[in-house]
Amino acid sequence: MAALTRLRSGQVPRPSRVTILRPEPFVVSEAKLHPAGRLLIGLSSGVGLALAFPSHRVPLLAWISVTGLMWASLGVRLQLAALAGFLHGAAFYTITLPWVYTVMRAHGGLKPAAAAGVMALLVAVASMFPAAFALAVATVGRGSVTRACLAAPFLWVALEYARAHMPAIGFPWNLLGYAVGGNLPLLQLAAVTGIYGLSFLIAAFNALLAWGVTQREPGWRRAVLGILLFVAAALVMAAHYGEAWVPHPRAQHVARLVQTNFSQPPSYPADWMELHSAELDELERLSVAVSDPRTDLVIWPEVPAPFSLQEANFAARAARIARTSRRPFLVGVVVWEPGRQGGLAPYNSAALLDPEGRLVFRYDKIHLVPFGEYVPLRRWLSFAGKLTAEVGDFQPGLEYRLGSLPAGTSAGGAKFGVIICYEAIFPDEVRHFVANGAGLLINLSNDGWFGRSAAPEQHLAMARVRAVENRRWLLRATNNGYTVAVDPYGRYAARLTPDVRGALDAPYGFRNDVTFYVRWGDWLAWLCVAVGVGYVVVGARNAGAMNKPGKR
Repeated sequence: MAALTRLRSGQVPRPSRVTILRPEPFVVSEAKLHPAGRLLIGLSSGVGLALAFPSHRVPLLAWISVTGLMWASLGVRLQLAALAGFLHGAAFYTITLPWVYTVMRAHGGLKPAAAAGVMALLVAVASMFPAAFALAVATVGRGSVTRACLAAPFLWVALEYARAHMPAIGFPWNLLGYAVGGNLPLLQLAAVTGIYGLSFLIAAFNALLAWGVTQREPGWRRAVLGILLFVAAALVMAAHYGEAWVPHPRAQHVARLVQTNFSQPPSYPADWMELHSAELDELERLSVAVSDPRTDLVIWPEVPAPFSLQEANFAARAARIARTSRRPFLVGVVVWEPGRQGGLAPYNSAALLDPEGRLVFRYDKIHLVPFGEYVPLRRWLSFAGKLTAEVGDFQPGLEYRLGSLPAGTSAGGAKFGVIICYEAIFPDEVRHFVANGAGLLINLSNDGWFGRSAAPEQHLAMARVRAVENRRWLLRATNNGYTVAVDPYGRYAARLTPDVRGALDAPYGFRNDVTFYVRWGDWLAWLCVAVGVGYVVVGARNAGAMNKPGKR
């Protein structure tokens, strides 16, 4: 009342104009949280995201972990945001890729320090991508936090695509979308967008959550909370009830997948075949013991031992399996041919013998494993030469060749594509086989290199998505697991226990339909690259304008 009286008496001057107060954009002050706290949040978000993948399998964490990285990156110095992103990546890859050290140490012949160095190099290179994401979010967020949250899913997918296409060492292992690959209804999105659609969906939810966390106004907070609850409820409903709407395709054929279960020594002695003749006899018996009349194909995995059709004893055994079983026999072998620099060079190949034991098809692996089958940048990484000292560098194949089941079999003339091991993690490369006419995908793999780590299960999770992207049955024959049949919608139609020697009668069929993803490839990833770059350019320009003298 006293203030009102003073105003009426003229003791307090009246305002000459009305000032409308607008809410300030959200800016996280570094003073409110020590920079070390930001870095700890970035590190913790990487740990949380790692726990969403095998072998921990807590997929819920994928829906919130990227939020932590975004929150640590908004409103801080660009250098601090990039460092938080790098720590996120270092934590994530160190937890999910410890098998790299095992492979380098046990099978590459490297000493502990050198093996650790190779793994550290891989982790450091891969961690540059979440660092770039955090840097981009911080840059765009300087002009508008809302814009940064809108840009985030585009930026995330664009950087996943860049990681997959690094020259020589592209490594799309454990992309964000694979964390929800076990959710059958959501997995169907991959038939339209590829794996990048699932990554976009998860990143978008994280961005929405981050936007809600950064809102100051109670009204906005309530609105965002309502949106989050609605989206979360829709995702839960889709996950819980959506599986009933996913079709159950009928399998017309059966393949006999033989799991060889050989140990993975650093090298093979010259008399390996003689030393393991009893085990090879057992595998031969498993291969020819066909009881299901629908069985029209016998498959062995990627070469788990010195198997070569150029070795007389193994060639005779392979031909005998085909003739005795009266079925075509697909087997992983090493093929030696004249190299480009003279001498003989090895190819990691798949060979198909017809029921008469004659070689009728061969596919040479195109995408070789860096540091496993060849040494990229050998001139600068000469210490890694021990990794391929036993056989020299493998040579890459040059053609996405398709095989056909021989005439006279129940599926005579039907075409299939073979994916050897590491190739299964590259979506666009697998798509080429289906685009060329493959009605079936066959994945031969030797995951014995990984030891008893999470890698075999991670590898399986990625191969499974290839079946959905292409709407094809996927037969996966491995040395020691996981040997499975995956239907075109991502269900495991049959699977064999890992680490046993045995055979799986795997149902499958051929299809000729073409998905949107097969037709248009990584269209979403390219869209994200274009939009992401646009956001960063605009964000950097706005931030530069704000920093000019006289600008506020």
